[in-house]
Amino acid sequence: MDMQEAAVRRQNGVALWRQIADRIRTAIAGGDYDDTGKVPPEMVLAAQFGVNRHTVRSALAALAQEGIVQAMQGRGTLILRKERLNFPISRRTRFSQGIGDQAREKEGILLASSDEAATVDLAARLKLPVGARLIRLETLRKADRRPVSRATTWFPADRFAGIADAYQDSGSITAAFAAVGLPDYVRASTEITAVHADNDDLSSLELSPGAIVLVTRALNVDPDGVPVQYAVSRFPADAVQFTIEN
Repeated sequence: MDMQEAAVRRQNGVALWRQIADRIRTAIAGGDYDDTGKVPPEMVLAAQFGVNRHTVRSALAALAQEGIVQAMQGRGTLILRKERLNFPISRRTRFSQGIGDQAREKEGILLASSDEAATVDLAARLKLPVGARLIRLETLRKADRRPVSRATTWFPADRFAGIADAYQDSGSITAAFAAVGLPDYVRASTEITAVHADNDDLSSLELSPGAIVLVTRALNVDPDGVPVQYAVSRFPADAVQFTIEN
């Protein structure tokens, strides 16, 4: 790695250790250290990034908390291989079907529900008047007891009264839709971005500060093309990867 490229920015508002953790995480994902299976020594990383060893040590500690690396006495810092769940995104995206046999246990948990008025953005996405009543669900999904997504989801309240209770009973959006009269739906659009985990992510997804989450903004519609659900979901980047299917 070129030292000029590796140097971190001291006045960009992001802690140096977090910048370094991001760089190392990206390098691991890109296979940069596959030949050794280890992260370079602290002295080498400190020279590459132009920082002291204490800063490098803080970055490696954060990655260790995420389960990405492990310090071994006399052996250095080893990279822990973690198989990501492959989650397909297609016209018929379903969480349980998408995870399939990659996990023995799949669980959907209702964290909270509420009624609220549609904002300008939500109204536009769901093709409703501004101020229309929406049902909002906060949910957590687990695979083999490991948190894999935290989502905020909105539904038109007039059409889907009772969907919160239906989800609480089933742990499945598909089953909840069926329970309130919608037997089928399809994915209209999915937007994907990557951001640092916020405080809610750290808690609910069991992540350490500096972790990256993949954020999806998804719109589902009924067979007639009428919007029925808008969801913003957050996935740990080291636990889930997406495959876009045509």
